[in-house]
Amino acid sequence: MNEEKRGTYAQISWAMAKTGILGYGGGPSVIPLFRYEAVNAHGWMKDEDFGEILALANALPGPIATKMAAYIGYHQKGVPGAIVSVLSHILPSGAAMIALLTAVQWLSGSAIIQGMIGAVIPVIAVMLGMMAYEFGERAVKGLGLYTGIGFFILAFALLQLVHVHPAIVIVIFLGYGVFHLRTAAAWKRRREQRALKREQRAARQEKEGVTRGLD
Repeated sequence: MNEEKRGTYAQISWAMAKTGILGYGGGPSVIPLFRYEAVNAHGWMKDEDFGEILALANALPGPIATKMAAYIGYHQKGVPGAIVSVLSHILPSGAAMIALLTAVQWLSGSAIIQGMIGAVIPVIAVMLGMMAYEFGERAVKGLGLYTGIGFFILAFALLQLVHVHPAIVIVIFLGYGVFHLRTAAAWKRRREQRALKREQRAARQEKEGVTRGLD
């Protein structure tokens, strides 16, 4: 991916406003929109960085959408950017909710609205599925096929069978990620050192052979 770009306040405001307006249902359903705006549309961060921030945000208390909006704004413009980003994300939906509050009874019983809700749910499911697949594919490439599948099964068991809190599961896997990266880096250094020693040994042997040939 290209180098990360820096957005203007206007770009941040418009991008976060779109996530607030189009992020029907909030929570996980809005994450693909954040990812599209920050990674694909504007190139503010790399996909790997977005995945790491999403994992950390899930481990922290509070709504995931406002945490992601705050980080994206902070990543671009510091504290003022975080404030602008969060306000741009929550104000449009807040204003719409207040404006529609007087018609809530009619909307809840309208067949048209129920049909719209039913049509939106599959779209959200597909967006989340695509994002999960892409992150899973990247995890398999980094860890290997069998290790990646093993971790998927372990995460499913911890979350669905043992009912461990998601934040605890995230912290466990983040801890393993740190251990994995450090171990992989250590192995890489050892391989490089061994390869260097072999090259030096071969060079000495070649030099000694040339010396004996001259003698």
